[in-house]
Amino acid sequence: MATAPAPPAPAPPPGGAPAGGPGPRTLPRPRPASAAAALTGAALLAAAVWSLIDLRINVATLADSAGNAADFLSRMLPLDFPPLAELAPPLLETLAIVTAATVLSVVLSVPLAVWAAGNTAPGRPARAAARAAIVVARAVPDVVLAVLFFRILGFGALTGVLAMGLHSVGMVGKLYADAVEQIDEGPRTALRAAGASRLQELVGGVLPQVLPAFIATALHRFDVNLRISVILGFVGVAGIGQEISHALGRLDYQRGMALAVVVLALCVAVELVSVAARRALLPGTEQRAGGLARLAARVAPALRARRAGARDAAEAPEGAAAAGADPRAASAAALASGRLTPRWTAGRVRRALAVGAAAAAVAASVAAVAAEAGAGGSRAPLEALALFWPPEAGGIGGRLLEGLLLTVQIAFAATLLGALLALPVGVLAARNVAPNSGVAQACRMFIVVVRGVPELILAIVFVVMIGLGPVAGTLALSIGAVGLLGKLVADSVEEVDPGPERALRAVGASGPQVFLSATLPQALPAFIGHLMYQLDVNIRSATVLGIVGAGGIGYELLNAARVQEFGTVTLITLMVFAVVMAVEALAVRLRRAAA
Repeated sequence: MATAPAPPAPAPPPGGAPAGGPGPRTLPRPRPASAAAALTGAALLAAAVWSLIDLRINVATLADSAGNAADFLSRMLPLDFPPLAELAPPLLETLAIVTAATVLSVVLSVPLAVWAAGNTAPGRPARAAARAAIVVARAVPDVVLAVLFFRILGFGALTGVLAMGLHSVGMVGKLYADAVEQIDEGPRTALRAAGASRLQELVGGVLPQVLPAFIATALHRFDVNLRISVILGFVGVAGIGQEISHALGRLDYQRGMALAVVVLALCVAVELVSVAARRALLPGTEQRAGGLARLAARVAPALRARRAGARDAAEAPEGAAAAGADPRAASAAALASGRLTPRWTAGRVRRALAVGAAAAAVAASVAAVAAEAGAGGSRAPLEALALFWPPEAGGIGGRLLEGLLLTVQIAFAATLLGALLALPVGVLAARNVAPNSGVAQACRMFIVVVRGVPELILAIVFVVMIGLGPVAGTLALSIGAVGLLGKLVADSVEEVDPGPERALRAVGASGPQVFLSATLPQALPAFIGHLMYQLDVNIRSATVLGIVGAGGIGYELLNAARVQEFGTVTLITLMVFAVVMAVEALAVRLRRAAA
């Protein structure tokens, strides 16, 4: 006789266990994916420790180079700063190239991001093609692009603009696509329901939401490109990077390091200007949902009164004042009073001036680059591209594999060393964790200064102090990682939900308890993503640092370009691409498991 199936057990009430059953679990059951991710993370950590040991990076190595460091300082000081009339032309040329390259990357990245985002892509083939273009742009080193455009366009500013601009699409396009995928679909759905076209949906429902992220990403990329311009100066791109290359090539360390200090000051100034520009162009973007809700609560009564006819135009200034300085509140109050635009306030004037200054800088940069166009390459574009295909080892396949392994070791060791310093500095730079505002500001300024020093300059310094080899490249990248990773960590900590932190403080938890129980669990997925991103950056940077003798496959890349073995250049690029894609796959897996 068949037995009737037992009825399903009732679901436990939220936060508890079924009646009469055991008490609720205090910890979730471990997931297989989490266990696999933990093993993957442990393996990556072991690889980093092994790389550090195998490269012989220790206190004894640094102590042995103390004498060389003292000798380098004696040859470097006093710094020989060029007169302003001599310094201004290459400095302005560098700024023009960096500005034009950043604008080019933004112009190319916006349509690619729309096609690459899952919620706006016109179809799977278009999304796959856009994603592939972004990945390829990230994987091809800017130095390789510079070599290619030298063959087509010759020496000139346009070569640097195209090399930096196309390479920047890899980062800018990815971040833009991520921003598009994270929008609120409500406004776009409303426009679609009203019969709007696809273009109107994008302009009216997507662009207003992603504009703050787009501007912030463009400003950040400008900062990155400024440091990249120094690297490209060593392969012939005009500007202050080329002046540094010439000075160090003739062993004039006093002039070369003086120019490096100028670049450092310029990077710090650009960072400060970027912060001011973000505040001027993007007012109120740092407000949280609670602030927006309060804003809506203030504006809604005015709109209702306007519709009911209970409010006259004379009360409009009070409505605008009640809404505060936020431009959205001003716009709503203006609509309530019958105005089509908000009034011109001091904040609106500052924003208009900032936009005008940015537009003038872009126009001047484009004009300068057009005037400094290359003198003309030796080959047509298709003929130049044909030089890079097919890939070939050139009889040095074994050396290429050894160089690639060494590059990966440098990247792993540098990421570990950089994280050991960047994580505590980044945490203390977060305003919601730092003991006081003074500590947070000091750590932020330290991060800004470290970020301002190009890794190539650090590599040159360590090569002179320690000698040729991977140790110099590892130390240079580890210091550079403090700047980028420290900033990312600080931003992630500041962006956590403050609710759990406030709840713990309300019951008397100490600062460390709040951090370990509320802040760290929320920021951990971002920390893992930042570490993997830093590893990705260090692999590509280690490839470039080989140009100045810092070890790795970059040395073979430079030699192949010099002797015009362009098939070998392509093979090296594909090898680095494969490693970067493997790291990206691991990063996606770890982020999903930690989320």
